[in-house]
Amino acid sequence: MELSLQEMHYLAMNIVGEELKEQGYEFLGVNSDLKKNPQFVALKDKTIHFILVKAVQFPEDPASYDEVLVGKMVDHAKAHEAKLAYAGVGLGHGEDYGKPPRKDEAYTQVYSGLKWLL
Repeated sequence: MELSLQEMHYLAMNIVGEELKEQGYEFLGVNSDLKKNPQFVALKDKTIHFILVKAVQFPEDPASYDEVLVGKMVDHAKAHEAKLAYAGVGLGHGEDYGKPPRKDEAYTQVYSGLKWLL
């Protein structure tokens, strides 16, 4: 069975969350709801960081993001004197990235790290 959009979102958040932990971020808040942003509010070097996470499936480009949402989030980050990053994660089946990821099967990921927006 294919992963639902929410399950893909959870998987992408786990991938990004592991990277953030490895880089020394302290999580202040985590929001896994698809419609709520940012997904991570984290602290590093005494600065608040808002991290937007988006899971996509081929042929969608994980590097592309919703400019209207990002514009709102830039304003929100500025109001809180925070940094803002986008983390797009492409997910596909383990044997063929062009096919959707499936439950309990290997998956392929395309993730280039955080893209700093502010």
